[in-house]
Amino acid sequence: MAEKEEEYSASNIQVLEGLEAVRKRPAMYIGDISAKGLHHLVYEVVDNSIDEALAGFATDIKVFINPDNSITVIDNGRGIPVDFHEKEQKSALEVVLTVLHAGGKFDKGSYKVSGGLHGVGVSCVNALSTYLRAEIHRNGKSYVQEYSCGKPTTELTIVGESSHTGTSITFKPDASIFTTTVYEYNTLANRLRDLAFLNAGIRLTLTDLRDVDAEGNPRTEVFYSETGLSEFVEYIDGNKESLINDVIHLNTERQGIPVEVALTYNNTYNENVYSFVNNINTIEGGTHLTGFRRGLTTTLKKYAEDNNLLKNAKVEIASDDFREGLTAVVSVKVMEPQFEGQTKTKLGNSEVSGAVSAAVSEALRNYLEEHPREAKTIVEKVILAAQARHAAYKARQNVQRKSPLSGGGLPGKLADCSARTAEDCELFIVEGDSAGGTAKQGRDRRFQAILPLRGKILNVEKAMEHKIFDNEEITNLFRAMRVTIGTEEDPKEANLAKLAYHKIIIMTDADVDGAHIATLLMTFFFRRMRPIIENGYLYLATPPLYKCKRGKEEEYCWTDQQVQQFIDKYGERTTVQRYKGLGEMSAQELRDTTMSPEHRMLKQVTINDAAEADRIFSMLMGEDVAPRRDFIEANANYANIDA
Repeated sequence: MAEKEEEYSASNIQVLEGLEAVRKRPAMYIGDISAKGLHHLVYEVVDNSIDEALAGFATDIKVFINPDNSITVIDNGRGIPVDFHEKEQKSALEVVLTVLHAGGKFDKGSYKVSGGLHGVGVSCVNALSTYLRAEIHRNGKSYVQEYSCGKPTTELTIVGESSHTGTSITFKPDASIFTTTVYEYNTLANRLRDLAFLNAGIRLTLTDLRDVDAEGNPRTEVFYSETGLSEFVEYIDGNKESLINDVIHLNTERQGIPVEVALTYNNTYNENVYSFVNNINTIEGGTHLTGFRRGLTTTLKKYAEDNNLLKNAKVEIASDDFREGLTAVVSVKVMEPQFEGQTKTKLGNSEVSGAVSAAVSEALRNYLEEHPREAKTIVEKVILAAQARHAAYKARQNVQRKSPLSGGGLPGKLADCSARTAEDCELFIVEGDSAGGTAKQGRDRRFQAILPLRGKILNVEKAMEHKIFDNEEITNLFRAMRVTIGTEEDPKEANLAKLAYHKIIIMTDADVDGAHIATLLMTFFFRRMRPIIENGYLYLATPPLYKCKRGKEEEYCWTDQQVQQFIDKYGERTTVQRYKGLGEMSAQELRDTTMSPEHRMLKQVTINDAAEADRIFSMLMGEDVAPRRDFIEANANYANIDA
């Protein structure tokens, strides 16, 4: 270990270009300047610590959310080099923190693979922070240097002796750049949890110093995995009924590419495969995902044919059928990955496909041969999926025949708007005919359409595909939105080419039942029309719970706290009207509080972590009702939140 430490010095730090334009165009480097970009700063610093762990030098990474919403990341790696960099004529630490595309990861002798692939990580964090403090433990000493907006404000100084090695970075994001500077604990926790599963044996700890209990203990969570991806799959599928009791897990190297895959089957009708390259979530897949699917399909099909298990199928088996009820995580480590686009979401390296396919084929073939009972169960699931797909095709064709493209195909309850440009149009999905009638009176007919739903829609989490297309309320949704299902690439994919509205707003009563209906609808969009969410088209309306009045003063309130504030301001003789549902509001009240763009407050539905979203939807919409109701009651939030 000591010999390796000496090899990591200033000479390993290669500089590609300077740190220009980061503060002027931050979105080019970190994605955006909203909450997503804010949290990305933390990921960049943590990625550097993970790189140390991948290189075999770090085992512990600690992340602190400080009371002022600054962040501290501490690892027990070698510590960023502090010796003099000849080319840049400054310390290696200052080069790493102030020069774009500078870092040890560009030197193949320092890191085999890394997550912060473009080397912009810590320098970008520094550029976008009003304060950054780097504390380095190395060479038996402690070094400190401070920065502001990417520029050093102090010299690199030795502040004492040190008996350990490591790096500590504290930074405070620039409030003049980011639209929010408040960190969400759960967002960071989800990312650290993923990293723990993806890197078995590394301990990651998240501590929120803003959230302290009565005894003075801050909220803390430790993320650690002994077995890696097999535990990841078990976590994702924790709320599903398993089809087989095993998680098929492989961790090997092919063609010099480390490949780790874990997979299992459950009794649902969805495919959930998550892919990663060097710890980066490749949400658009790529060659590693293609290789995985090919290896899985060809191996399962050959086993079924060799063992004469498809004789009772009576329908043609397609590749999709082999993946129904599948949950899998695919993780590869690639020395020089090539990503399509700037977002690093689709892997393009052609050599990776063959490596993953070969590794999956061998591991799956061995498992099937050693577990004939489980193999038969999986093949039976495949046959059922094929039969259901044929039934769903017929049901889907029936929906398409009623489509508005052939004229007169809109559902009768839809009150459409007059505008025809999707970007200008909104669709309110409203709970019940009573509220639907009020909404129709309160809407702006030019751009707002209303679709009332009758009661609670079908729970698509537990329904076979052909049942979904047989459901009248769901087919009304498809027809109202002018959405078809099925593309050449994916017969289950929603086709948004004719989508009529770029704002789809779920408007339900502000109570537990209303939250349940909203959750059923969000489950439908997540499972069957995810592109609607991914494109930012889905919203939740937030109707008020109360109307407070004292004399001529009146105010709508969303929380008990707001009611109390009104009473404190205007006195105890305040009249408080509690709305039991949307139908109790007049058209004018509904327009003023919930529908008018000038006054309403919308919550945009987004997906920050697809694996975590899958786990929660499975819990909410699975067989066990009690956890669902408890979760809704604990998390339903009717606060005043602007879109």
